[in-house]
Amino acid sequence: MRRHRRAKIVATLGPASSTRDCIHALFDAGVDMFRFNFSHGTHDEHRARYDIVREIEAEVGRPIAVMADLQGPKLRVGEFENGEAMLKQGNAFRLDLSPERGDAHRAPLPHPEIFSALEDGAEILLDDGRIRLSVTSHGKDFADTIVQAGGKLSDHKGVNLPRVALGLSAITSKDQRDLRFALEMGVDWVALSFVQRPDDVASARKLIAGRASIMTKLEKPAALDSLAEIIDLSDAIMVARGDLGVELAPEDVPAEQKNIVRAARRAGKPVVVATQMLESMIYAAAPTRAEASDVATAVYDGADGLMLSAESAAGDYPVESVAMMNRIIERVERDPAYRVFIESQNYDPESTPADAITAAARQVAETVHAAAVVTYTTSGSTALRAARERPGVPILALTPELQTARRLAIVWGVHCLHTEDAIDFQDMVEKACTAAREQEFARLGDRIVITAGVPFGTPGSTNVLRIAWVGN
Repeated sequence: MRRHRRAKIVATLGPASSTRDCIHALFDAGVDMFRFNFSHGTHDEHRARYDIVREIEAEVGRPIAVMADLQGPKLRVGEFENGEAMLKQGNAFRLDLSPERGDAHRAPLPHPEIFSALEDGAEILLDDGRIRLSVTSHGKDFADTIVQAGGKLSDHKGVNLPRVALGLSAITSKDQRDLRFALEMGVDWVALSFVQRPDDVASARKLIAGRASIMTKLEKPAALDSLAEIIDLSDAIMVARGDLGVELAPEDVPAEQKNIVRAARRAGKPVVVATQMLESMIYAAAPTRAEASDVATAVYDGADGLMLSAESAAGDYPVESVAMMNRIIERVERDPAYRVFIESQNYDPESTPADAITAAARQVAETVHAAAVVTYTTSGSTALRAARERPGVPILALTPELQTARRLAIVWGVHCLHTEDAIDFQDMVEKACTAAREQEFARLGDRIVITAGVPFGTPGSTNVLRIAWVGN
């Protein structure tokens, strides 16, 4: 089941894609990681999907990653007298803690932490930014505003506050219950929503305690002020353009996306670009040309993964959406200009033996025209450093740890194989050559470049580079 591309595909499972046949078809079409969105669905539904994924994994013999995406805090207005109200531009509008139903002049906002964080002149966005309010005065239980952009506002619509840091934990009581369940179930990745500061990631890491890797979703502009620290504390990053696009001006989102991708790549952390990538395929059998270009841009930028949300979870064409994304990625990576883009964004190796070895492996592989770079890894760090180099040949990662193999499924260019650890140096070479041939990365007589750490089984000890010929 070798993929003929470097960038990976993440697909969300939901009502449109919960049967075994559909999940298998999604994998066959190109999915490398399945996302379980804990904003929707019951634990029993997630468990049933998880069991199906693991059955398929055992059947195809290829590690498949599973990610639990926690909901995070959801800020919403309360209810209105008639279920909705019309807010007119230029009118005064009050938000307060009173549970009394709202009208065209006020609405309940049951979040005291919002009022304590506000400043005069702050902007409040309602209903995904369709309605904009400007704060004129505020207290501990109210905010008086002027409607800058009006419209119809109905019950429980979302609230966003650009550049306002709220005194809220990124993990709610619901998230804690979902997290316990997800970790017991055995997910490989946990996606954190509503991250505003580095402490949010640090707190989550204590709760997760190494049982899964952490993918931090960047959807709050406040998080961008601490981007380097958040990346450092995370195992991977997601550019969550939906919420990010609500709180940022539309013209700022592309530049921020590229900045985040560059920063994650520089740090050697996987980065996933998400939201509205093939949005029209929720209802149509083909994407718009703009959407195809959007997917292609993320690939040219060197993103590790691209994610489908409603397209695969609730759309009419879940399998077709994955197949389309797969075709776009493959087409971009065949473009001669692709390598020019990728190599123009390579970064100098860090001053460590592991980085020196992986940087040398890329250069040696290109010089001797090797068929692949083969890495032995226990924790996954060797494969991650190899992927940071963005070599022009595939990366075959061999690991005795199934959890590591699953976690690496989202990493650019890495094909993971769960295998026994090498006994000695000669066994390492033989296993690497056999795997490269059996996984269709190399043929008899091809050369491969092998990196590993000696003594074997020591995490983060990459210190060996070897060129080998694939024989019988």
